[in-house]
Amino acid sequence: MSADAARDWLIIEGVREDNQKVFRPSNWAERVSAVLASFGPDHKLVYSEYAQPCIIGETVCLIVAKGLENRDPAAYNFIMNFARANRLRIQHDHNVEDYLESHRSESGG
Repeated sequence: MSADAARDWLIIEGVREDNQKVFRPSNWAERVSAVLASFGPDHKLVYSEYAQPCIIGETVCLIVAKGLENRDPAAYNFIMNFARANRLRIQHDHNVEDYLESHRSESGG
């Protein structure tokens, strides 16, 4: 991933902005990602390249490509409105590679 491409993502963390609570249900990122997913030829769910659930450290996260805002504004707005309504932490203009590396170090991975 190039340095520019790494910064073209948002990271939505499954933690409230006030750092007090982990967001539930624990599969929220998969549910939100499923809105943009499709079924492959093997009938398995394939997540869109624009929204990927992941676990960083011990936190459930959703990584969203900023390009989604231009490609599918309604989907982008749905995701962002969901994050804001649930007061989830949103990391803007974050270098995904640096973020992942720093959390690997913190968790000893």
